[in-house]
Amino acid sequence: MRSVLKYPLTLTLLIILTLPALGQPEDPEAPTPFGFVELLIGAGALYGGRKVHQSSRRKQAP
Repeated sequence: MRSVLKYPLTLTLLIILTLPALGQPEDPEAPTPFGFVELLIGAGALYGGRKVHQSSRRKQAP
């Protein structure tokens, strides 16, 4: 029963999440909106930088 519901729900979720990516502004000169993907990339970069900083501080500690 679980696998019967897993595949349709996964497909529905993927379709819902990809529809905003297909939306394009009509005017080519119009600015594109700031999307969620950019926020995730920025958060990942900050998190990675924090981990690198913590790792370097642990190596320097006596």
